Amino acid sequence: MTLPSLRLKANAERRLRAGHLWVYSNEVDVAATPLSLFAAGDQAILEMSNGKPLGIVAISPQNLICARLISRDVKHMLDKSLLVHRINVALSLRERLFDKPFYRLVYGDSDLLPGLVVDRFGDYLVVQMASATMEHHKHHLIEALVQVVKPAGILLKNDSSARDAEGLSRYVDSAYGQVPEWVALEENGVKFEAPVQGGQKTGWFYDHRMNRARLAPYVKGKRVLDLFSYIGGWGVQAAAFGASEVMCVDGSALALDGVERNAALNGVADKLACVEGDVFEALKELKAAEERFDVIVADPPAFIKRKKDLKNGEAAYRRLNEAAMRLLNKDGILVSASCSMHLPEDDLQNILLQSARHLDRHIQLLERGGQGPDHPVHPAIHETRYIKSLTCRILPN
Repeated sequence: MTLPSLRLKANAERRLRAGHLWVYSNEVDVAATPLSLFAAGDQAILEMSNGKPLGIVAISPQNLICARLISRDVKHMLDKSLLVHRINVALSLRERLFDKPFYRLVYGDSDLLPGLVVDRFGDYLVVQMASATMEHHKHHLIEALVQVVKPAGILLKNDSSARDAEGLSRYVDSAYGQVPEWVALEENGVKFEAPVQGGQKTGWFYDHRMNRARLAPYVKGKRVLDLFSYIGGWGVQAAAFGASEVMCVDGSALALDGVERNAALNGVADKLACVEGDVFEALKELKAAEERFDVIVADPPAFIKRKKDLKNGEAAYRRLNEAAMRLLNKDGILVSASCSMHLPEDDLQNILLQSARHLDRHIQLLERGGQGPDHPVHPAIHETRYIKSLTCRILPN
């Protein structure tokens, strides 16, 4: 199949040759190759201004990021063959890392499959596609996943707002076999069931696996508060690691049903208490009731989704962490996490320092954590590094 060309302006290839995968619309020579000639999901040969090919790109003509490199070899466009190859390469890493099949199998640009996320829950796969090119090759993708992984079922969880920019509809659909409402997984030796059909994102957040494992030495015999608990990723593991008591706070009844379900799975239901409601309101009520905790986990949803949200988002992180510090016992541990890619780790650290100083507390930074290796970072694309987790000790001044 002959592909059309997308030509860059002079010198616009430097960033791509240095390792980046994205093409911005202002880098395209639209006089030579107008973006208006392309439809979302098309593939093209990306050319330097002198006509030399750089590789094959997936096109999103209406977006600021108007193209993403799929392959640096013009002989390999996105098709079933390339998908099988890339999924095999991704699988080989995860099988090296984990002895059980519970992990993020494909992580977008970092696995050279832009716009694609695949999470594995044993015999079941949950797939999210955020690009028109992936959507156009949906049948090839399903065939490739079946060939490589041989799952019992594949769920397309395509209900993300990221699809709107590509002009794609949102839907949730079983594409292969039957996927149940809740699927089993195991993390750090603790058993869970995740609501893949109706839960957040793919139903589970594998990205904090290593950070949750770090909880173990801090929680033994301690009273723990898990804020924005979702289905108990942190809280149930804290109980399983030996916490004496765990309180999980979340605004979702479905999530807290999951906490209770997962606590029972691990025989720690007697240690868990759930509070349904707004987390900030719950923090005020806990303070008014003079409740105190030895360990608090604050792992909120992204307060900063776009750069323009930065100021308000930073204020929200400050409010959350300061309110959490007020509930800690004198020698307390705060695990403060962020999944906002626009908030650098140093900025989160500064927010924690400011919060501690405002309360006249001394803060020690004990451990730093990022996303697990099944979410590999592309060193040229800082957006692929989004998870921050800082474990701190909060002491009287």
